[in-house]
Amino acid sequence: MGVASAVDGDTIEVHGMRIRLHGIDAPESGQLCIADGTRYRCGERSALYLQETLGRSTVECDARDTDRYGRIIATCSVRGTDVGAAMVAGGWALAYRRYDDVYVPMELEAAASRRGMWQGEFVEPARWRAGERL
Repeated sequence: MGVASAVDGDTIEVHGMRIRLHGIDAPESGQLCIADGTRYRCGERSALYLQETLGRSTVECDARDTDRYGRIIATCSVRGTDVGAAMVAGGWALAYRRYDDVYVPMELEAAASRRGMWQGEFVEPARWRAGERL
């Protein structure tokens, strides 16, 4: 498909086309979380983690649907690794159970290991979008 860049923690752009990663929900760009008693930009950290995962390698995506914003919803991989799985396993996105539960085991492992956002406190991205804050 092509080299991708991270738009945020669950959206990439390839050749000017925005693709929402299927089955994950990452913190929003302006979202704050708390770790070690300090607020930090977890949405920004999530996007940086996604960019590190993508690197400059070619991304392959399997389109599943289109969302209300016109973005393609897809499962994507880079260097043979499922990008959504990497985000959830790293603790920088949640399994988006509303749409699929495939990443739930990875989320549970990330939480138990206190990786990424799980190292402190956060509001689930969907609840944050609905107005809930720490």
